[in-house]
Amino acid sequence: MKPLLLTVFGAIALLSCDNQTSSSTTATENKKIVRQFYEYFNKHEWDKMAALYTDVADFKDPSFGQGIVKQTRQQTIKKYSELEAMFPDVKDEIAQMYPSGEKHVIVEFVSSGTAPDSTKFELPICTVFTIENGKITKDFTYYDNFEDPKR
Repeated sequence: MKPLLLTVFGAIALLSCDNQTSSSTTATENKKIVRQFYEYFNKHEWDKMAALYTDVADFKDPSFGQGIVKQTRQQTIKKYSELEAMFPDVKDEIAQMYPSGEKHVIVEFVSSGTAPDSTKFELPICTVFTIENGKITKDFTYYDNFEDPKR
């Protein structure tokens, strides 16, 4: 009986370790995808950045209004091309990255740039990426989109 119990507990321990390794590997791969995303963003390589998404992905972003909006890769390219037209030097600097489970990576970053009238901006942003099978399926972005007249 003891050898059987030892075998069962040993198998559970091995499976548990293998599960943690798999989860750790997935988190590492997801972080690589997100780092690649920001590298493409900062180089304004919108085609390459959009290719990191599934054909159609879910977006939550104050620029789209409330709720979830589905966007194709082409729509994503168009959105960021328009952003670049408004702010030709737009870039994002990652402050922190937090993997969460097997599918999510949360990123705190600061977006900055200069408008054609030489007005500069810095905007703290937080994005929650959902990644499945090596592609971004959801991009939920949060930032203060409220203009305070006292600022």
